[in-house]
Amino acid sequence: MRPSPSRTVLPVLLAAALSACAGQPRAPAAGSEATLALLETTDLHATVLGYDYYKLKAEPAIGLERTATLVRQARAEFANTLLLDNGDAIQGSALADYQALVAPVPCERALAIYQAMNLLGVEGGGIGNHEFNYGLAYLGRVTGSRFEVDGVDAAAPRCAGPQFPLVLANVYSGKTRRPLFEPYRIIDKRVRASGPDGRPVDAVVKVGIIGFAPPVILDWDKHWLAGRVYTEGVRETAQKYIPEMRARGADLIVAISHGGLDDSPYDPAMENGSYHLAQVAGVDALLIGHSHQLFPNAASTVPQFNLPGVDKVKGTVHGVPTVMANLWGKHLGVIGLRLRHDGKTWVVDKTRTTVEARAIQNADRSFVAADPAFAALVAAEHQATIAYVKTPIGRSDFRMSTYFADVGDASAITLVNQAQGAYLANYIKANLPQYAGLPVLSMASPFKTGAAGVGDYTDVAAGAVALNNAADLYLYPNALYGVKVNGAELTAWLEKGAERFNRIDPTQTALQELVNSAFAGFNFDMLTSADVRYQIDVTQPAGQRIRDLRYRGQPVMAAQEFLVATNNFRASGGGGFPGLDGSKTVLASPDNSRDVLIAYIQAAKELKRAEHGASRSWRFARTTTRGPVVFHSAPGMLELARDAGLDNVSLLRADDGGGKGFALYTVDLSK
Repeated sequence: MRPSPSRTVLPVLLAAALSACAGQPRAPAAGSEATLALLETTDLHATVLGYDYYKLKAEPAIGLERTATLVRQARAEFANTLLLDNGDAIQGSALADYQALVAPVPCERALAIYQAMNLLGVEGGGIGNHEFNYGLAYLGRVTGSRFEVDGVDAAAPRCAGPQFPLVLANVYSGKTRRPLFEPYRIIDKRVRASGPDGRPVDAVVKVGIIGFAPPVILDWDKHWLAGRVYTEGVRETAQKYIPEMRARGADLIVAISHGGLDDSPYDPAMENGSYHLAQVAGVDALLIGHSHQLFPNAASTVPQFNLPGVDKVKGTVHGVPTVMANLWGKHLGVIGLRLRHDGKTWVVDKTRTTVEARAIQNADRSFVAADPAFAALVAAEHQATIAYVKTPIGRSDFRMSTYFADVGDASAITLVNQAQGAYLANYIKANLPQYAGLPVLSMASPFKTGAAGVGDYTDVAAGAVALNNAADLYLYPNALYGVKVNGAELTAWLEKGAERFNRIDPTQTALQELVNSAFAGFNFDMLTSADVRYQIDVTQPAGQRIRDLRYRGQPVMAAQEFLVATNNFRASGGGGFPGLDGSKTVLASPDNSRDVLIAYIQAAKELKRAEHGASRSWRFARTTTRGPVVFHSAPGMLELARDAGLDNVSLLRADDGGGKGFALYTVDLSK
């Protein structure tokens, strides 16, 4: 007699079902509770170690090796944690440039930053704008991805990369019309919870993570991305995918948005769309980044954290728990999500959820210990980078720094403008004779002005100049671009840069802060040509500050045309400068701006202050103030102001009292 199917197959199926369920905890009872701590790193910029490759010295205020200590402490404190990265991980340091441009990592080895993140146990990550800076082929290779986009070999082998999912929902292949990365991932997170009776139970929380990059990457990295990918706005992308994530079982939705907060009317192309993203139904927690700030922070005066609906004390945006963990591993974001099971799904109890950003610097200004495993892990890459950046390229008879760039010291900016201007002039002469009659100018800005701490300044000593010094002078891997603008547009460009300053009231007797810290120093574009003169009147409102703009002694006319050397970021709309939207570009150079600077220094051999560091096109319009006008910079640097001819700067206090090591200086606007 043949066996009955009901007597043989059924037990097998039952055994298989029981086997499949054996590894998963049972569904928790209604009323069960758990705390899940979301841990965020953001804008690491390949900063594995606490080391400054530009100054060639240890820098304990930065580095994932110290963030790792905070992660370990958080894991000891919370029974359940989920470590996520917000993006901008692979670019932004000499180590990153070395691995991308000088000695590309072999396919079988992960980038140093990904090795470190793998060691740390990162469980998911987003993609920032700077991930695209080296191009799509590079990005695909180092992330272990295959991109079906024009210009990239989709059949190339998968290389080593992060051992965690990277999610990005709003960047699509132009060829396939599908997301470049997986748009989201639902992570089955095993947690230790408590049942309704208070007894401990094991459970699973299905955490859906979804990533967003700033749509303006299409402008900033146009030379890499144009025609290959396209973007969608963060709001409509979230509205499309979140219901799908819920339908696939996600208990929680964590949005990893590489952008800050902007309450301007929603625009799908806006750079900082996280304010609007927080209003999309279904977002349970928001991890933000990009703007290199700290949130929550009760003392913050940053405009984006003082918008309606933003609670900078509790760390919420429209009621959604939100964190931004600064940059370079200086902080660890911690959202302690309190969860309660309603019988069907886990629900966030926002009244008991906590949000904080924990610093690697202690209250006494010491720093948490570094985890030695990270230095050992990337020792070879670290030493190779140091050896590379020590390569000599010339000499200088003067010190180039940005400690006083906000008040007129152009020592670190003049050389950049000269290199850019010479490159553009030579290119026009050789290739674009139709523009040969136009004046050639150059715009540059101080990339490092203390935003990330008292050590965050460009500082190149007199003497031998090496590659690390060129990287200190020109921080980013931008391409050199040339644009054609008229006098009115040139003035508007300078007006935008002058937003770096607060409006000063000459009648006020109390201290007045000169610098608007919410306006990044790298957006303070300036001319440093002996052919150009202009004044900045800080007593006037923004947009009305540029006075007496002259070229070779004559007033600049609104219709007068100029060629201006700049970079791809600015020429394509970066920073929101009026009129610079890519339409005025006459040169999109394949050459990196830093390489242009290096070649210029090598050709000059000897840099002299009178020739390469003293050109200053602008000054403050003279005005007498009843009270002091102050700004903050590193202590002990007043002699550098004197060397730059700034006799209107003086030291008010060696310690400004802010607890970050800055000194307080004054500038006399009447001189």
